[in-house]
Amino acid sequence: MLSAAVFALAGLIFVTSFNTAKGTNIRTDASLLKLSDLIQQRSHKNAELDQSTAAVRDDVDSLAQRDNGSTKAQDQQLAALKDAAGTEKVTGKAVTVTLNDAPPNATAAPGYPAPQANDLVIHQQDLQAVVNALWQGGAEGIQVMDQRLISTSAVRCVGNTLILQGRVYSPPYKITAVGDTGKLRGALAASPAIQNYQLYVKAYGLGWKVDEHRAMTLPGYSGTVDLHYAKPVG
Repeated sequence: MLSAAVFALAGLIFVTSFNTAKGTNIRTDASLLKLSDLIQQRSHKNAELDQSTAAVRDDVDSLAQRDNGSTKAQDQQLAALKDAAGTEKVTGKAVTVTLNDAPPNATAAPGYPAPQANDLVIHQQDLQAVVNALWQGGAEGIQVMDQRLISTSAVRCVGNTLILQGRVYSPPYKITAVGDTGKLRGALAASPAIQNYQLYVKAYGLGWKVDEHRAMTLPGYSGTVDLHYAKPVG
């Protein structure tokens, strides 16, 4: 009696597995869409939407400029607000900071402890430290990878990837700022967070490079500027 019950239960399991699998191998996740693939797909889609938004915004601006009834002073005020908002391109001298993970199989320099996994990769706070220092140095505009930063931009990392305004990037990370290059370099050197990062550069070989440009143009931000959580004051 017990044997019959065991065989019946085994048969039920096999039937259930067959119906669930529908002819596929349920012991592998090869047929499943990996989360990383989904993120990459969404990233590409967001990039396409950014381009579409930029094109529509150009059309709207062109139509608005035909006859908007504004005064010259109001036009100047609007232009200044666009510059501050980061929606207009900015050109001038610039610096580019490049951050990168340590080389594969990196070891500690003499006198330093053996590295842990987290010691060998770029973290969110490293990117934020560079961005904050450049703003502190009077940057007129900042671009991370190929995207212009605005007041609502959030530099976030998940694992060793950067997620910025709905798009995903892998190291090396490039941060470019237009402004007085001397002041920008000075602000980078004076940042305590970057000074701490430099210790890891020396100890484990994390990437750090600063380049100057005589002339660089950063494109205006082309994504949506709608507020989803915060509300305008006044």
